[in-house]
Amino acid sequence: MRHFPIVKALPASATDHPLRFSIQEGEVANEFLRQGPVAAHMLLSSGRAARLIVAFPAGNSAAGLWFEPGEQSAHWEPVGRLLPVQALDHAGRTLYGIEADLALRGGALTVRTALLSSARVLRDYQTSGVVPPAIAQQSDHAANSVRWWRDRADGGAGYALSLRLDAGEVEAGADGTLRLRPGPDGVLRMRVTTLCGERPLTPLPIQQLLRAPDGGDARTRDSLAFLSYEEKLLAGSWRFNTYFGRDTLMSLALLMPALTPHAIEAALGAVLARLGEHGEVAHEEDIGECALLYHGAGPAAEPVCDYKMVDDDFMLAPVLAMYLADRTPAEAAAFLGRQTPAGHSHHALVLRNIGLVMARAARFAEAPLATNLISLNPGQATGDWRDSHDGLGGGRYSYSVNAVLVPAALRAIATLNAAGILGPDSALASAAALAEPWEIHAPALFLVSRDAAQLRQAVAPYAAQLGLDEGLDPERAPAPDAGVAFHALALDDAGRPVPVMHSDFGFALLLQTPPAAMIERELAALMRPFPAGLMTDVGLLVANAAHAGPALQSLFGPDRYHGAVVWSWQQALLAAGLARQRRRTDLPPSTLAALASAEQTLWPVINGTRARGNSELWSWEYRDGRYHWHPFGPSAATADEANAAQLWSTVYLAVVPPAPTM
Repeated sequence: MRHFPIVKALPASATDHPLRFSIQEGEVANEFLRQGPVAAHMLLSSGRAARLIVAFPAGNSAAGLWFEPGEQSAHWEPVGRLLPVQALDHAGRTLYGIEADLALRGGALTVRTALLSSARVLRDYQTSGVVPPAIAQQSDHAANSVRWWRDRADGGAGYALSLRLDAGEVEAGADGTLRLRPGPDGVLRMRVTTLCGERPLTPLPIQQLLRAPDGGDARTRDSLAFLSYEEKLLAGSWRFNTYFGRDTLMSLALLMPALTPHAIEAALGAVLARLGEHGEVAHEEDIGECALLYHGAGPAAEPVCDYKMVDDDFMLAPVLAMYLADRTPAEAAAFLGRQTPAGHSHHALVLRNIGLVMARAARFAEAPLATNLISLNPGQATGDWRDSHDGLGGGRYSYSVNAVLVPAALRAIATLNAAGILGPDSALASAAALAEPWEIHAPALFLVSRDAAQLRQAVAPYAAQLGLDEGLDPERAPAPDAGVAFHALALDDAGRPVPVMHSDFGFALLLQTPPAAMIERELAALMRPFPAGLMTDVGLLVANAAHAGPALQSLFGPDRYHGAVVWSWQQALLAAGLARQRRRTDLPPSTLAALASAEQTLWPVINGTRARGNSELWSWEYRDGRYHWHPFGPSAATADEANAAQLWSTVYLAVVPPAPTM
C-alpha cells in the first residue's frame, strides 16, 4: 500500500515575498496564500451543505470535500494558521501545498465526496455530480483522522488531502461513509493539509507587475498578484486558475496604464505562444490531469488549447496596437523578434493572426449582409464573452464581435501598418478600407427600435414579473412620450435581432470612435434605471430582456450567469470607454454632456460596490424599494458560480474615477 506523504514545513527563503489575503463573499470565505513554490486558494462554503476546496495554479489542480446537507447550517470560523508545506510522495517526488487550522460550528458532518484532480474535474462535478472513471483515490482513516491520496492519471506526482480532528472523532459507516464528530464544545476543529505534485508557476514580483507597486486598492493588487505569473496570467480563482485568451487580452486593454512593460509582454507572449495554426487565439488551455482525462494527452500532459471562441481572434490586434504604439521602434522590434518556447517568432505569429482577421472580414466588406457577418463556429452555442449556453439567447452573430471587434481589429492593423511596426507588407494596406463597411453597416443590422407605447407595454409586465412593480418608481418607468433604440445582443440564424438590451456598447466606447448620434442614443437607453435600462443600486446589469418576450426573459434573469446580473469588469469597460470618448475633440457639446452624465451615474454604483469589486459577478434582491447585493453561486439557475479573484475585475487599478469638475 502506498503511504500518505510525510509533510514538512516549507523552509523560508530570503527571496520570498509572501502573499496572504482573505475575501469573504456571502457564506463563502476565500483564503489566498502564495509563498515560494506554493500558490493556493482555500474556499470554505458555509450553509446547509458545507464545502472545502483548495485550488492550485500549478496544473490548475484542486482538492475538495463536499459534505451532506445537515439538519442545521454549518459555519466556518475565520482561518488563523495557514502555512506553506512540502512533502515527498511514495516515489520521492516533491509535492507542495498548504496546512490550515480550521473550525466549523454546526455539529457533525458526513463526507459526501472527496475529489482530488484537476480543478476542471471539480468544476464539472460541482455542476453535474459526475466523476471521471479514471479517478481512483486511496484513503484510510483512524479514530481522529482521515486521508485521501492518489497519483495523477499517468502515474505522475499527484495529490493528497488529510484532516486531523482535535478532540473529535471519525466514524465509519458500514457503507463506507465517514462522519466527522466534533468535540464536547460542538465545534469541529481540524488541521487540513492539501498537496499537489504539479510544477509550480513563476510568480511575477509586484515590482515587475505594476508601475506603482503600492498604488491602488490593496486587495485588488493582491488579487492581481495571485493571478500573475511569468508563464501566463490566470483568468480567475478558484475555477479558472489557468490561461484564457479573452480574459488576458481584455484585462491588458484595461490594465495597461498600470502594468509594467515586462508584465504586458509576458501576457502578450503567452497569447502568441498559444496561437492556432491559422492564427486563432486560444480560448482556454486544459493542462495537467485535465489534459490527460479529457484529451488523452501523452505522459507529459502537454497543454491542449481550445479554439472554439470567436471574439478573442479579433482582440489581439487592438491590444497589440495599444501597447506597441507607446514603444520606441527598437523596443517594438525587440518584442516582435522574440521567440516562443516552440521556436516561432512573435512577428510571424502576429502576421498569422492578422491574416486570419483580414480574410474573415473580407466577405462582409464586399457584401454587407447579415449572413456575411462573423458567425459562431459550427456546432457551438457560444463564441464571445457571454459564453454560458444561453448567453446570446440563441443568437449566431454576436454584436460585440461584429459591430465592434472586427472593425476595431482592422483599424488596429491599419495603425500598426502605418507606423511601420510590422515592416513592409502590401497586404496590410487594405485594412482601413475593409474596416469602413463594417463600421457603417454592421451596427445598423443590430438596431432595435421601440416606440413609447411598445416600451411601456414591455417594461411594466417585466417589472411585475421580477417583483419590481411597487408603484414602479418613475425613474425606472419609461417616459410617457419617448421610445427607445438600442443594439441587440445578437442576430439569429436568419439575421433577425435578439432584442435583449446589453452592456457591450462599452467595447465600442473603448476601442472605436462611434458617431455622436450613436453614443447619445445608446447611452440614453443603457443608463436608464432597470428595467427601462441597465442601471441598479448595485451596479450596471449586463442584460435586460424586457423587450424579448417570455421565452427569452427566462434565460436572462438575475439567476443567470449572463443575465440581469452585474459583472465587475463590464462596469470598468464602460467607465474606461466613457473616459476615452470624453477626450475626443470632434464631439458636440450634447454628446460630451451625455458622456459626463453617464459617468456621474456609473461611478457612484462602482464606488458603492468596492468591497466586492474584485469578484467575477454578483446578483441582487429587490426589497424595500431598493436593490440589494446578492452573491452569485451554485444555487443560481445557471450552473456556475463566481470567482472571488477574477483577472479582469482587477482593472480598477488603471480605471479610475474622473477628476471632479470645479
